[in-house]
Amino acid sequence: MKTVNVHHAKTHLSRLLEQVAAGEDVVIAKSGKPVARLIPFKPSEEPRRPGSMKIWIADDFDAPLPADMLREFGIDP
Repeated sequence: MKTVNVHHAKTHLSRLLEQVAAGEDVVIAKSGKPVARLIPFKPSEEPRRPGSMKIWIADDFDAPLPADMLREFGIDP
């Protein structure tokens, strides 16, 4: 893992990105302390499929709220 300072990272960003694309991790440090890490982007292996997850909705999901709760919201029941 390579460590560079902020000035070097700003000056040579394109070169650092090429190294990251080749699989190398790069740490950017400020005053000698690591603040960020550049790592290769890994796309999701499987595309998202809307509607593929199971969900559960309570039977009373759309039931009217109790009067005391309505009052808490400033609604006169």
